[in-house]
Amino acid sequence: MRIFPSESTVVVTGAARGQGAAHAARLGRPGVRVILTDVLDDEGERTTEVLRSSGVDAHYRSLDVSVPEQWSALAEEIRRDQPRLTGLVNNAGILRYGSIETTDLATWSLHERINVHGTFLGVQTMAPLMRNGGGGSIVNVASTAALIGSKGYAAYSASKAAIVALTKVAAHEFSPTVRINAISPGGVSSQMNNDEPEGGSSSSAPLGRRASVEEISPLIDYLLSDQASFVTGSNVVIDGGLTA
Repeated sequence: MRIFPSESTVVVTGAARGQGAAHAARLGRPGVRVILTDVLDDEGERTTEVLRSSGVDAHYRSLDVSVPEQWSALAEEIRRDQPRLTGLVNNAGILRYGSIETTDLATWSLHERINVHGTFLGVQTMAPLMRNGGGGSIVNVASTAALIGSKGYAAYSASKAAIVALTKVAAHEFSPTVRINAISPGGVSSQMNNDEPEGGSSSSAPLGRRASVEEISPLIDYLLSDQASFVTGSNVVIDGGLTA
């Protein structure tokens, strides 16, 4: 599956490990330069080297998604030195488990800063760059926590619901040259989910298990590709039937 017919650049945030690393690996192919970003610099560099050893044109950049100046610097680098930007995966996010009664404002605000502000800044910075270059596609990673309630997920759920709403507005504002969609994974086995009570190891979904990170990446690939040319403003659920 090709992303765009010409040489292109794709950025994946939160790509040092877990879902982000899997997405970067999936998107790496001839003609695509993949930029992995994260604040976990040592892990990010190691992941990038692994991808390079498998033939991916992978590059690592340190990026705190909540800092506008760092997004601007990355955009300027791409504008100056890289093939045109055609894809962005706003994957970076955090999860701090806690009930409403026990969640302090600092924890609530941290979810807003990383999950919401980070996604907003990614769209705000990179969508115009795509539009000016002729077009592109953005995928914002939300969660089934945006769609259904679960004890202990107040801060996380609120932040992911904001991502879904932001995606729909952005799809209107940047059409028709930039397509913007969200995905809502549910029950994925990754390092981030180790904070959950069951350690991210079980699932009450009809399929009876958690997804591997590699099972989410094909959906990202499709939404970034020209095969999804009529898909924008959607929130695509991939959850093993959890919300059925």
